[in-house]
Amino acid sequence: MITTDGYLYFIDRALDGMAEVLTGLGDDRANRRPGPPGGNSPYALVTHCLGVVSFWGGQVVSGRDVARDREAEFTATGSVDELVARLHAVREQFAADVAAAVPADPCRGVVPPKYRDTPIGRSQGMALQHVYEELAQHRGHLEATRDLLTAGEDRV
Repeated sequence: MITTDGYLYFIDRALDGMAEVLTGLGDDRANRRPGPPGGNSPYALVTHCLGVVSFWGGQVVSGRDVARDREAEFTATGSVDELVARLHAVREQFAADVAAAVPADPCRGVVPPKYRDTPIGRSQGMALQHVYEELAQHRGHLEATRDLLTAGEDRV
């Protein structure tokens, strides 16, 4: 069984990796959309991930009202420094949400309809597993996007 500290270790690794990619790209490249139309910028991907963490940890697991505009996450733009600061604040709140969670108990908040009849919506622990799944998936997506944006550049 994974402990709270063990779980947060992997969450922190994912978030630290995202912050590192953003910082390495800087404002201009972090706000660019590479590849085919409909692709997401690194800034938008991280904004989406912070929305996932806040919504699932705060609203679904903890039962706290969390305002979220999921569609706007994918078009978000802005300062890397401000987004990294937000990442740290979201991480701090999420750690508190995880510490208060009872993994085997039902979710305290409203689970989105498409997840209600899945394992993700049945318990706080599975909702938290979903958060990790999203972060791991999008960290890889973010790194691939970074590589597209910096193709041909010498990186160390």
